[in-house]
Amino acid sequence: MCFSRLKKEQLKEVMKRMMREMDRGLRVETHQESSVKMLPTYVYSTPEGSEVGDFLALDLGGTNFRVMLVKVGEDEERGWKVETKHQMYSIPEDAMTGTAEMLFDYIAECISDFLDRHHIKHRKLPLGFTFSFPVRHEDIDKGILLNWTKGFKASGAEGNNVVGLLRDAIKRRGDFEMDVVAMVNDTVATMISCYYEDRSCEVGMIVGTGCNACYMEEMRTVELVEGEEGRMCVNTEWGAFGANGELEEFRLEYDRVVDETSLNPGQQLYEKLISGKYMGELVRVVLLKLVNEELLFNGEASDLLKTRGSFETRYVSQIESDSGDRKQIYNILSTLGVLPSEMDCDIVRLACESVSTRAAHMCGAGLAAVINRMRERRSQEVLKITVGVDGSVYKLHPW
Repeated sequence: MCFSRLKKEQLKEVMKRMMREMDRGLRVETHQESSVKMLPTYVYSTPEGSEVGDFLALDLGGTNFRVMLVKVGEDEERGWKVETKHQMYSIPEDAMTGTAEMLFDYIAECISDFLDRHHIKHRKLPLGFTFSFPVRHEDIDKGILLNWTKGFKASGAEGNNVVGLLRDAIKRRGDFEMDVVAMVNDTVATMISCYYEDRSCEVGMIVGTGCNACYMEEMRTVELVEGEEGRMCVNTEWGAFGANGELEEFRLEYDRVVDETSLNPGQQLYEKLISGKYMGELVRVVLLKLVNEELLFNGEASDLLKTRGSFETRYVSQIESDSGDRKQIYNILSTLGVLPSEMDCDIVRLACESVSTRAAHMCGAGLAAVINRMRERRSQEVLKITVGVDGSVYKLHPW
């Protein structure tokens, strides 16, 4: 089976199945076996604009870790103004795959460095932690890591309170103090920050290294938390959709190869169709199949192209951004040890477009599930809503 376009009926079927799993995730009796965990975040409302002062923000969700100083001040016209200063730190492989203590000690080291740079080590600031992994919250500042995703493997973190691990690491350093007031998922952080711009933003979506969404759910349907009134933000963790076989007829041989050779076979199957962690590798597997069938590169692949992970997801964006003279495509393939013909360049571009278009359609089906659910729960014919979106694939892919 090749990468043919998914038909509207197929995408509607994906949407229906996603809605069904979301429903199961919210219910006490089916929560455990649902593939979409629908985790309560204990974020009950969107900001109302009275939040002013200096805050420290941490963002851990992929191979880069970001520390930010956020200054929220009052503004006569808009109600508030936000200024940020930030620094990116790259997380070493041994911190990602070593122990939880090593990882959080490295995070504390980065915070210490940042505070030094901005001469604010003497101040005890409120700290918000964006932590983009599946967490079961017990409160806004207490969450148990359910499982690592996106290549992280640090032992001793799963099953433990993430905020506690951070506080312990800060205490071990002993050269600064922080008041860790909240931990949220990156989807929630995106939704809240976009709400400052647009008051109808009640959905946050990430399409980057991983793929996930959150939204404001009616409290009466969140069975895992007491209370009937108002709404709570729910982190869907939809990347794991497909764990109960919901995607089997939509997964191709290429998807199976990428899944089997990944760090977490059989997990995060929906995410593996969409996100930046897997998109480049999917294209590489497709290209190798075409080479084997002698439809590409005269039937010969370079050693580099045969190497897992060599076709980076950024190449997909760059190839699809090619102006039509094929120079960009030619240069990328040359760095992979291949000397392509014009026809080869066109075929590679088509492979990239097929993979990214399917990813976008699959993502759209998930988003339709979320928004239709919100509309139905609010008994509205039409729902006017804004979705805040972030993530490297969304921001850097040309289409």
